Amino acid sequence: MNAPIAPAVLNAPTDAAAGPSARSKAEREALKLEKRLCRQVGQAIADFNMIEEGDRVMVCLSGGKDSYGLLDILMKLQARAPVRFELVAVNLDQKQPGFPAEILPAYLQELGIEHHIETQDTYSIVKAKIPEGKTTCSLCSRLRRGILYSVARRLKCNKIALGHHRDDMLQTFFLNMFFGGKLKGMPPKLTSDNGEFIVIRPLANVAEKDLIAWAEHRQFPIIPCNLCGSQENLQRQVIGEMLRDWQKKHPGRIENMFTALQNVVPSHLMDAGLHDFKNLKATGVPDDNGDKAFDEESFAEPVGTPFGGVALVSA
Repeated sequence: MNAPIAPAVLNAPTDAAAGPSARSKAEREALKLEKRLCRQVGQAIADFNMIEEGDRVMVCLSGGKDSYGLLDILMKLQARAPVRFELVAVNLDQKQPGFPAEILPAYLQELGIEHHIETQDTYSIVKAKIPEGKTTCSLCSRLRRGILYSVARRLKCNKIALGHHRDDMLQTFFLNMFFGGKLKGMPPKLTSDNGEFIVIRPLANVAEKDLIAWAEHRQFPIIPCNLCGSQENLQRQVIGEMLRDWQKKHPGRIENMFTALQNVVPSHLMDAGLHDFKNLKATGVPDDNGDKAFDEESFAEPVGTPFGGVALVSA
């Protein structure tokens, strides 16, 4: 069995952290942020066994802050990981009008990393198929996914790394619940649609605000999206605003919701496919974990994550 990356090594401080103590406040904050990002990405990789010895990982680079941050942190971890793995940066140029095609190749050339630019005019296809004013995300995503699988096969990559972060995962959960009628999120690791690759999301534990700060610190050459990113009033944007408003009013709420995604209790939901409600019988034996209904439970406010004094216990 291939050996996964050990969290202890991934969580080690970078060489930059060993500098003199007399640093500016901005430098100290940047070092703290770098250490936090490396720790969180390293923990996600270790928890879900995302990267193993001999892996060849295709890192999807869009030109946005998230994918730049993903590549940047993975390169830092690769330099000190106890296992050997390869990174290949891949950008899909969808021929969007005004797209600065020279920026990413120049950036990747300067980094010295193996990279590939795939040019496919999906923009014209999407604009021809989707009526003006309608959401383009679904078709664009399907086209992009198929092309990226083809590129991964050609480049002999066995894993595909995407730049979705913690906030993306929570937004997807609420989108599915509000509009899809499902308790379904965005997993940190899954098998690709065609069964050929493992798709990983190493930024699963990372907050979007930290990626924004890291992009500003690193001065990534951000390329705006003129297709999906330019659409107004997308449901994902509405959900994002809702979550940010909750976090502002009740600090710690996002952290608790994200933790909840990792602590599922099927017996206290209503999916008969996950729990055998029909054949449930009284055992006459007390359950050590108790069987309290949700509205009878009391919740202590987590230390350091107050809910603004809002009562969580039903009257």
